[in-house]
Amino acid sequence: MLSRIAMVSVTAAAAVLPLGAASAAAEPAAPELVPGTPCTATAHACVSLSANRAWLIRAGEVYYGEASALGGRPETPTPAGVFHVTWKDKDHHSKEFDAPMPNSVFFTNTGVAFHQGSLTERSAGCLHLSKKSSEVFFDKLQVGDEVQVVP
Repeated sequence: MLSRIAMVSVTAAAAVLPLGAASAAAEPAAPELVPGTPCTATAHACVSLSANRAWLIRAGEVYYGEASALGGRPETPTPAGVFHVTWKDKDHHSKEFDAPMPNSVFFTNTGVAFHQGSLTERSAGCLHLSKKSSEVFFDKLQVGDEVQVVP
């Protein structure tokens, strides 16, 4: 009878050990960044607010950029986070600011977009791009594409 108890104890201990080891190994690894950017490979557009730069990415590789990108003023900052392109308007005109916003690519539900704008004067939250860069972003980004904006 003693040997039967010892066998059950050894079997129970062996069953517990792998469970502890498995839970320690289950922690997910941090996603890899696309080389030269602060964003992961799931992004189609990447923005670094601190560096005032933007990139276009496909299949984990930069195919356009680094482009100058100027965000919002301190009182109207560009939000950081992960977003998706919601709509585009080649010749958008802001009713709120009575201002042209050529090549607009909207990616928040509050009206934040990439668009052609000043690279010296900050926006009300949008990301200003040069004429050429705004044309490329407008042409290449599609509704649903992921946009990552990092501080």
